[in-house]
Amino acid sequence: MYPRSDTPPPESHLLKKPSTATPIPSPAHAGKSTAFQTLLLSAPRRALLIFIVLSLQLILLLSARSIPAQHFRFLRPAVSSSADAIAVAPAPAEARGGSSSCDSGMVYVYDLPPLFNRDLIDDCTGLNPWRTRCTALSNGGFGPLATDLVGIVPDSLLPSWFSTNQFAAELIYHRRMMAQPCLTTDPSAASAFYIPFYAGLSVGKHLWSANSSSDERDRACADLLRWLETQPPWRKSGGSDHFIVLGRITWDFRRSHDRDWGGSFLYMPGMENVTRLLIERNPWDERDVGIPYPTGFHPQSTREVREWQAFVLNRPRSTLFSFAGAARSTIKNDFRGVLLSECARAGDGCRAVDCSGGRCGNRTAETLSLFLESSFCLQPRGDSFTRRSMFDCMVAGAIPVIFWRRSAYAQYAWYLPTGDGDVGDPWSVFIDRQEVRSGAVSLREVLGGMGEERIRKMRERVVGLIPRLVYAAVEKGLGEGMEDAFDVAVRGVLRRFRDRRRREGRNRR
Repeated sequence: MYPRSDTPPPESHLLKKPSTATPIPSPAHAGKSTAFQTLLLSAPRRALLIFIVLSLQLILLLSARSIPAQHFRFLRPAVSSSADAIAVAPAPAEARGGSSSCDSGMVYVYDLPPLFNRDLIDDCTGLNPWRTRCTALSNGGFGPLATDLVGIVPDSLLPSWFSTNQFAAELIYHRRMMAQPCLTTDPSAASAFYIPFYAGLSVGKHLWSANSSSDERDRACADLLRWLETQPPWRKSGGSDHFIVLGRITWDFRRSHDRDWGGSFLYMPGMENVTRLLIERNPWDERDVGIPYPTGFHPQSTREVREWQAFVLNRPRSTLFSFAGAARSTIKNDFRGVLLSECARAGDGCRAVDCSGGRCGNRTAETLSLFLESSFCLQPRGDSFTRRSMFDCMVAGAIPVIFWRRSAYAQYAWYLPTGDGDVGDPWSVFIDRQEVRSGAVSLREVLGGMGEERIRKMRERVVGLIPRLVYAAVEKGLGEGMEDAFDVAVRGVLRRFRDRRRREGRNRR
């Protein structure tokens, strides 16, 4: 049973697109038109001159329309604002690789009222009770350039490193979706429908407000569902061929009671059929799909990816393992404190960066330097079961050490092998946290005893995964058959819906 929201109905004007009808000329304009006609009749030479000018303008207009669309496409995040980055007209599929890459279907993007996305960006100063989020959401969600990485990453790759916020996926996916090759403006030709609602920003602005009510946290989500109910594709499928990107963890949208944390978006009637792409999923809900947290690396080409892979693969690593985090003094038997003690006992075999007070946030230099120098990086659970740090660690070529299976193996099946380090082609190490807590195992002994050859193979596996863990800075994708995290997600959604249609077709026979 999905509880109904008691949010009052939205204003009707929010559910309608603004009229684009041409206004009727006023009497004043009509008078000017008559005077102009009189002038033409009384001055034939002027009329001929005006005719020539208008003809030239028409020729220029027709010529401009024949210029390929890609010359107008936006190839890097706009420096001015993320809202500008989203306003990109989709290029035809045949202009970018043909229809063969769209065998699983086409995507239709809803043109939502700005209340559900653009207005939230315009109100970036009001999205957080403590500080503005305008800088964090700039550059199409990538944030500002990471100028603190000079001397840490190769100079040729500096323009592709940003201080990206971990909750920016909604903007990043929307911008890329508007230029991806399997896009259609015809709903009848679509097999998947993307809902570009920034629910994470909408709900997030109320999470830490002392005076925020459950109605306020749910209002925009309820308004969206009412708007969708007016759309023919939604009425036809009940949302089963729709998908949405949520930039926060699933638990921020699963409030069961008014006094609980977060919003109740995923428990609202209608959302039970929608596929949701989230940075942390509920392992017991098949509609939730885990996607990588955004990191700071946004390559512009396959060349840049390969250059970065070579850089991290061949880099000497002086530290056996490392940890970026902080102890939680308010939590009894805090496991992070246990790891910090393990690190201290390991001497020069371990380095730690203190992230207390939120100091690590988007500070790329300190944590990236740490991971670049480490063979392994410790990844306990964060405030929830997952951490962005695991992706920062892997992009730096370090091997993650996992202590909760729900932190990785039950989260990102489209992106990471599900084996826990002992099966198949290992990319991580799993160590039972209870054995660490009890002192039955020593991290330095376990990790140091793996041997150089095994560590080298694991690092090669991690480095090979990097392309599918990052979000490219170019709307058309990396090219040359290399998929980034966005490409993997869209392909996964289209195949999921295609397979479902095939199963339903067989069942009807």
